[in-house]
Amino acid sequence: MASASPSRLLLDWYDRHARRLPWRVSPEDRNLGEVPDPYRIWLSEVMLQQTTVAAVKDYFEKFTRSWPTVTDLAEAAEEDVMKAWAGLGYYSRARNLKKCAETVARDHDGRFPEDEEALLKLPGIGPYTAAAIATIAFDRRAAVVDGNVERVLTRLFQIETPLPDAKPEIKAKMAELTPDERPGDFAQAVMDLGATICTPRRPACALCPWRSICRVQSSALAETLPRKAPKKEKPTRFGAAFVAVDAATGAVLLRRRPPRGLLGGMSEVPGTEWAEDFDLQDAVSLAPFPADWQQRPVEVKHTFTHFHLRLTVYRADLVVSATPLLDDAWWSAPDVIESEALPTVMKKALAAAVERPRK
Repeated sequence: MASASPSRLLLDWYDRHARRLPWRVSPEDRNLGEVPDPYRIWLSEVMLQQTTVAAVKDYFEKFTRSWPTVTDLAEAAEEDVMKAWAGLGYYSRARNLKKCAETVARDHDGRFPEDEEALLKLPGIGPYTAAAIATIAFDRRAAVVDGNVERVLTRLFQIETPLPDAKPEIKAKMAELTPDERPGDFAQAVMDLGATICTPRRPACALCPWRSICRVQSSALAETLPRKAPKKEKPTRFGAAFVAVDAATGAVLLRRRPPRGLLGGMSEVPGTEWAEDFDLQDAVSLAPFPADWQQRPVEVKHTFTHFHLRLTVYRADLVVSATPLLDDAWWSAPDVIESEALPTVMKKALAAAVERPRK
């Protein structure tokens, strides 16, 4: 009797152990005729970039309650989309999400294209996302490679070339493994294997459906893969944030960041530019308007993709009627500020503005 193929071994395991995820159609439901919703697959894949499943679930459910279809999202106000995205990070994804929804609604009658080439033409969709949508939503055969897949395949085939140089070989191996039948389930199965069995530390090799064909299973080498090229040290930038508070109501002055660039279109408290050579001695002179700016005792520390940031926070309690209102700025009342499109770094600045010094 011939032994089962690697894809068959993994799909049999997936049928028993597939994770329950709000955007996924389970193997049981697929057998009953339910098909994946391309909109939900696209939305989840964009959200999951650089983010964990645990962090994404609540955001995904909020988005799909607010905008159940891609047409609904296309018609939403960009400000509302940015507010709903606040906290997920990488805010260019949210802007591209809106553009992509508008393109699908306008140019494709609200239906996502089914093949990778057409998907790649949509705003914000790169090779990975195009492959994921094509195979998971439409069962088109495509090699889907995320971080979990990289870990599984570098161990399965003992690929010791460091990332990112190993990526072409990993994608080629995934293409070889992906079956013609159920390619979408197979892609999700490899992801689940990496998330639950072939984990970064202490992989559960004894439970792995591929243990008999894995080149490093149960060896000390497994935890060393995938190997990664040394990371460049991130520079540190400095700046100041100015939290203006209405003394009567507690409202905070916010403004909108430019639509392009880092944190584009998000809300913020006024502040300086962020630079490696920022001179704290001159910070108050750069405040948005003269006031009794008091330096807060807590410095804000935040890390972006390419740099670390350290912000000195100043607070001033003001009489609104005597305060000049900046362009594109508004006073946000305490009962609505949580719903503003504030990125995490700005939430930290607000927290620092109210934190009292420790005794």
